[in-house]
Amino acid sequence: MSEPAVLYEVANRVATISLNRPDEFNTWRPEMEHGLREAMTRAAGDDEVRAIVFTGRGKAFCAGASLQNLSQRAGKDMPPPHERKDGDFNQRYSYMLAIPKPVIAAINGATAGVGFCLPLYCDIRFMAASAKLSTAFAKRGLVAEHASAWLLPRLVGPMNAADLLMSARRIDGTEAERLGYARCLPDEGFLAAVQDYAAQIANFSSPRSTALMKAQIWDGQYQTLTEAVHKSEDQIMECRYTEDYKEGSAHFLEKRAPNFTGR
Repeated sequence: MSEPAVLYEVANRVATISLNRPDEFNTWRPEMEHGLREAMTRAAGDDEVRAIVFTGRGKAFCAGASLQNLSQRAGKDMPPPHERKDGDFNQRYSYMLAIPKPVIAAINGATAGVGFCLPLYCDIRFMAASAKLSTAFAKRGLVAEHASAWLLPRLVGPMNAADLLMSARRIDGTEAERLGYARCLPDEGFLAAVQDYAAQIANFSSPRSTALMKAQIWDGQYQTLTEAVHKSEDQIMECRYTEDYKEGSAHFLEKRAPNFTGR
């Protein structure tokens, strides 16, 4: 029996979700997509998990869709690849934005196409220095998939987004950091470093605070400044009646590690 297409493990309040077809450079397939969503849903519902790391096993993060599959589709009428639904946070991959926990991409190696798009739906992205990344779409006769042309300019600006999408050139972790796509870390000990970062959030930040701030960031894409100000003022008042607010002051004054409950 073959190993699952997606692996799931929890340590130190961090769930690590790994694409698990290293011999195929984690080429994107339906079973991988289903496995990823199941793992993300599992982590979202686990009270012991307070942060999520999303990575790939082997030398690649995700090399994109199979070129053989793309070739077979040429000249054929194909149905939409996924059921279309209403709601900005209820789309094929945007469900990750609605997970009330930090989702952190650990781009460990080569990534292209859909592999480039998936980290855009994560809250924070890290990339190994030698990892290579490409949008790939323009060199395959495609357009920017999965709303990457909406997400990418918000990270790197319109000109840099146009550069990456239209040229489909390859960049490494150092340039990805310069552009604002991801933060670059050394290759050696890369995944452990990302997991340690995630553990710092999971163990020292209020899970209630991180959940609400994530919602503030993404909901803010659709709000006016006035709406965002009023919403945050209401939420600040609500914070003052929570256990985590009281614990935030108590652990600081008592000079000890926090014991946040998320309530």
